[in-house]
Amino acid sequence: MKKVLAHKSQVWLFTTLTLVACYSSTYSQLNNTWLIGNQPLTTVLKARMVFDSTNYVLTQENRKMTFEGTEATISDANGNLLMSSNGVWIADATGDTMMNGGGLNPSWDVNAHPRGLLINGNIFLSFPEDSINYFLVHQCTFVDPTTYSNIGGVHLSTINKALNNGLGVVTSINDTLIYNSLTWGVTACRHANGRDWWVIVQKDSSDVVYKILLTPNGVDTITTQHLGYAQFFNGNVSQITFSQDGKKFIQNNYHYIAGNMHPSFVILADFDRCTGMFSNTQTIQLTQDSYLWGLAFSPSGKYAYACSSLYLFQIDTDSLTVDTVATYDGFYSPYSWCCATTFWTMYLAANGKIYMTSGNGVQHIHEMNYPDSAGTACDLQQHAINLGVWSFRAVPNHPNYYLGCDTTSGCPCLITGINDIKQYDFKFSISPNPSNGNFKIMYLLPQNSKGVLEVFDLTGKKVFSYNLPQWSTLQNFDLSFLSNGVYHCSIKSGNYYVQKKLAIIRY
Repeated sequence: MKKVLAHKSQVWLFTTLTLVACYSSTYSQLNNTWLIGNQPLTTVLKARMVFDSTNYVLTQENRKMTFEGTEATISDANGNLLMSSNGVWIADATGDTMMNGGGLNPSWDVNAHPRGLLINGNIFLSFPEDSINYFLVHQCTFVDPTTYSNIGGVHLSTINKALNNGLGVVTSINDTLIYNSLTWGVTACRHANGRDWWVIVQKDSSDVVYKILLTPNGVDTITTQHLGYAQFFNGNVSQITFSQDGKKFIQNNYHYIAGNMHPSFVILADFDRCTGMFSNTQTIQLTQDSYLWGLAFSPSGKYAYACSSLYLFQIDTDSLTVDTVATYDGFYSPYSWCCATTFWTMYLAANGKIYMTSGNGVQHIHEMNYPDSAGTACDLQQHAINLGVWSFRAVPNHPNYYLGCDTTSGCPCLITGINDIKQYDFKFSISPNPSNGNFKIMYLLPQNSKGVLEVFDLTGKKVFSYNLPQWSTLQNFDLSFLSNGVYHCSIKSGNYYVQKKLAIIRY
């Protein structure tokens, strides 16, 4: 099957939708909102991007909260934003300070960055059978009073969403879980039992990771593991993240020699969601003399992306081959003299695309249209989106809230009542439609399930079939061999089924 790229301006809508037997996640919209803007005055416009499975809506707004690198947001099952945090305070759905939500992370770090802390320093976590209680795991640095060195703190705050007329109340704040020298950044992966969370932070100047197991009752255990690579220099402030299926983990690191940073690496490891153990650690050198910043996996996990300020790298997670897929083109935003719109942090959004910020305060962001395509076919469009507001580095730190149970490694499933859920929104879309036979589909499969795409002509004859991998969300197709006409495209997964019409028209 030949993969074909469709320009985003070609998207037409010509679809009908039939849901036969379906399945629905009760937390399918938790990761839909990105709040943008670092200017402190409420009179200075900020922005938000709200995503669905295929697109986004960008709006400007007046808002109190600003972001400089640390951003956590979470929405309800209907996509309504519930709360946000920049590491300094927690806002409720109105954008104002949540009750007891001030005074987050008390330290010199907050005093030095009152508009928000730097790099993915916090993350909201919820549980699939609980729409009331939420955790915020957050990180800051502060000065050790005896050595005056920077020490990282990992803290836990809890929120009861039902209190204060549904706006929520922070019921406990700044409970210290770890006090040690840490790199910046926190990430999380759903446990194989479908309920709990593994929260990961990295010890500085070390190959040690901390693993915090969170249950609905709070912290269950905090353990450590050596990943098994050479210890690199301290002060790493890059992203760390998991693939969407939770089976792979990636981080950046580097050597520091004689005042220059060289070389820089990514550390790629396998992860067992049941035991919480990392294995098969791989060290992959990407640069000789530049720092690495952002990290993201493609939706399927086939590719991982890392960037320096000037280069974007694509890593095949199977072969470990590396391709430089973009070089900073010299664009300045919003003026010809300010500011360099380089590469910094990355965000795999709910529409299956990857978005990149700049290391400078700018008004444009980059958009990668096809992260699961090899090489430059991933199609990074530099400074593709003009936000109309100032943005500085921050992207949402969203774990994959969709992950359910995986009992293949011996973990029991702790989610009850799943069989009582009767609807599932495949979020199936075809674009462009009508098409000349070259089109893409986007979709959301049921948890832990594979699917199949089938295409039928109007007589009911099957003319094409393709197996959709587990965890995948996007595929490109070339069916230009089909005649002009209307076809029925269906996605099947288990007992669930969705159908749309596809028009193939050649002029």
